[in-house]
Amino acid sequence: MRKAYSPTTVHFLGATLILSIAGAGCIARVADTPPPPGLLTTAPASAANLIPRGLPVPVGLLDEPPEFVQLGRHLFYDNRLSGNGYQSCSTCHQQHLAFTDGLARAIGSTGERHPRSSMTLTNVAYNASFTWADPGINTLEAQTLVPLFNEHPVEMGVRGRESEVVERLRGDARYALLFALAFPGEADPFTIENIGRALSAFERTMISGNSPWDRVVFRGESSAMPETAKRGMRIFFSERTGCSSCHQTFNFSGPVVAADLIPQPPMFHNTNVYGVGIDGRYDSSDAGLLEATHAAADVGHFRAPTLRNIALTAPYMHDGSIATLGEVIDHYAMGGRAALRTSAKSPLVPFAISEEEKADLIAFLEALTDHDFVTDPRFSDPWEYGRGRSH
Repeated sequence: MRKAYSPTTVHFLGATLILSIAGAGCIARVADTPPPPGLLTTAPASAANLIPRGLPVPVGLLDEPPEFVQLGRHLFYDNRLSGNGYQSCSTCHQQHLAFTDGLARAIGSTGERHPRSSMTLTNVAYNASFTWADPGINTLEAQTLVPLFNEHPVEMGVRGRESEVVERLRGDARYALLFALAFPGEADPFTIENIGRALSAFERTMISGNSPWDRVVFRGESSAMPETAKRGMRIFFSERTGCSSCHQTFNFSGPVVAADLIPQPPMFHNTNVYGVGIDGRYDSSDAGLLEATHAAADVGHFRAPTLRNIALTAPYMHDGSIATLGEVIDHYAMGGRAALRTSAKSPLVPFAISEEEKADLIAFLEALTDHDFVTDPRFSDPWEYGRGRSH
């Protein structure tokens, strides 16, 4: 029976944790499938070996054929998937940075700068929507096509060069095997649709759930987090700061989608990075959700991304305009930096926080780092020469 999306309140270490832990304690396993003879791989090709305790099963994960996942992993790290052959998905989503790129704003294959930063792929399978501000992109399959075909700005630059890209892949003996294994009933499996399907299958396996916080809350390892992080957790879940009002659930994000939860609509927030100036105009060319809905009330609204692995994904905000976690906390404490230079009332409620408390809160955010996730060979580059890196 699917459960309604209602946050579960958990009292732990003196803090009130607002979580949705449907499926907590459920361990789901999928048998490993060995790779075919002669196929280079550094990890099992199964969709998932383990759903971490405390996390529910993502929709569709256990139905992913391991052949899809293995093909998608190769495609994710392959420069040949871009129009000019100079960029792969992994260029903007690097494993050691929790699948971000460390840049304030992403740069496409032609050198064009994106107005927004590359979002982490941590636990992307649980998202209710994708990209920073488009409620219409609500499946991984739809999302994978966005960077391939986007022209404003150019990202992967595949539009208009679809046949060329497909033929590059068709000429690789390894792909001949991988596509045949993934799509055995198709006379010609080399299609853009199948490429997107495989990429989404691989991204769906990117599950992170072994941070110190997970070990404390879901596995009872009280020593996994230092005392300063435990104090920071109380601050995070307090009404004073309101952090968990937007970054909630087990994923520290907006609404989540999972196999045993009734889907909920995505949510977007105005965090006052920019605001309405004295002339009545929004003081950024990127108006966020407004661009998708054309509703004036949606100006400056963006999705709340997961805070898992947040210590690895600087710089912050939708445009990478805040450099450190400490500066992010300062931003929220003052009610948003736009409050300092605009006439409009801030959508955020300012709060007082001492330097010691700020250090504790940063320690808690750092305790959301899953080092196993960013070193897991299942998510690494499978090409012996690192085809995913730039020429």
